[in-house]
Amino acid sequence: MTIANYFTIFRIFISPIFLLIYLEHETVGISSQTLPYLLLILLIVSEASDAIDGYLARKLEQVTDFGKIFDPMADSIYRISIFLTFTLQPVQLPMLLIFVFIYRDSVISTLRTICAMKGFVLAARKSGKIKAVIQAIAAITVTILLIPHSLGIITTSTLQSASSWVVGVAALYTIISGIEYFIANREYISRALRPIGSD
Repeated sequence: MTIANYFTIFRIFISPIFLLIYLEHETVGISSQTLPYLLLILLIVSEASDAIDGYLARKLEQVTDFGKIFDPMADSIYRISIFLTFTLQPVQLPMLLIFVFIYRDSVISTLRTICAMKGFVLAARKSGKIKAVIQAIAAITVTILLIPHSLGIITTSTLQSASSWVVGVAALYTIISGIEYFIANREYISRALRPIGSD
């Protein structure tokens, strides 16, 4: 375990905290006006940990197979948890958009695992990193939209419509990045899916 890997694990554990605060903020005495700011802090801390673990891994020459596999997985768990949270009121994102994120990341994570079992690691692609940035921007934008909504400046209908458009753009690029990932790694994927002894 390296320092960078601890940051990766941290992102996995912060995901349920976001959901619990979103759902139970009134129970613990957090007002609807304060909630968006607290959620923003959690998002910024999580995104910062993502940037820091990558920087430390390269700076300290601690790039590991664990990191190559678990860093994308931590990103997937964290961001899908955020978007699943936003399927609840008042944002109420369409579940179809979340399905795109889950389907893409589940398939690619499974392929990474199969390839790792065959002895080679599929590293993250640049398109995957861009996807992560776009998803982060979408999550932060939706959270920022909660601020005027909590103050009564925009209606719930406007919040839901704007949020769906923003996350819809992220879902579209998620599909594009998934296709690019398959094309770029088709040789490795083909090798991984061959029956044992066929090489």
